Amino acid sequence: MSWAGVIGSPIEHSLSPLLHRAAWDSVGVGSDWTYRTIEVTKETLPSFLSSLDSGCLGLSVTMPCKQDIMSLIDVCDPLAQAVGSVNTVVPSAGVLTGFNTDVHGIVMAIDQARARRGCDAPHSAVILGSGATAASSLAALGTLGITRTTVIARRFGGPGSIVVAATRLGVEIDQVLFSDHERVMHEIASADILISTLPAHIGDDIAKQLSPRTDQCLLDVIYSPRDTQLVQVYEANGACVVYGVEMLLHQAHLQVQLMTGKNADVEAMRQVIPQ
Repeated sequence: MSWAGVIGSPIEHSLSPLLHRAAWDSVGVGSDWTYRTIEVTKETLPSFLSSLDSGCLGLSVTMPCKQDIMSLIDVCDPLAQAVGSVNTVVPSAGVLTGFNTDVHGIVMAIDQARARRGCDAPHSAVILGSGATAASSLAALGTLGITRTTVIARRFGGPGSIVVAATRLGVEIDQVLFSDHERVMHEIASADILISTLPAHIGDDIAKQLSPRTDQCLLDVIYSPRDTQLVQVYEANGACVVYGVEMLLHQAHLQVQLMTGKNADVEAMRQVIPQ
């Protein structure tokens, strides 16, 4: 039987099965294919990939495998290569090809939310964090026309750093350490868009000190919990808030296209998201 699945660790709370099954139902193949949830770590990733059978249509890849998988597949899409992160793998004739649909998910989520609010074109942005999702955010901001991006993080070195991704993408970033509190608050206050890629609760202290403008936009990529401290503060001040689940929805929609060649119903996928 044909199947697809999401791999990573921990994986039990992933919404990918709900989204992909709803997408498959919307194009009429839901009864023929199965979608699996598979616990895979960095250590077990090589053996898992080597065990894939011919029924595999594709893999949704989540942490901690998004970067390590790049050296284990046969072909890497140029965008995924530049960002340094693969979240989708599509097998074809024994060849494993990696893609990054997170960039698409971020672009669609922010663009649609700002359009609904009638926001002017953005010019500046701040990214909180410097890992794989931050690198995808940087690429997405370029697509949205951002000309100035500040990245705020505890550190900027190490493999998969956003600094390396910025070089590959051909863009410049301003680097600010979290320890430079005054600069951190100034950059966030002046940005048109804020994207937080921080784990849950890491940004709580910053959130409590913010007074966002109504023309500012926040995307917090966390989707559980949905109402993070940052989200609550931006909502309370009437700013444009983009929930992490919207990014997840749109990146999954593109994944379905890559895996099946079919254009699923986004609204049908949205309806299965727990409220």
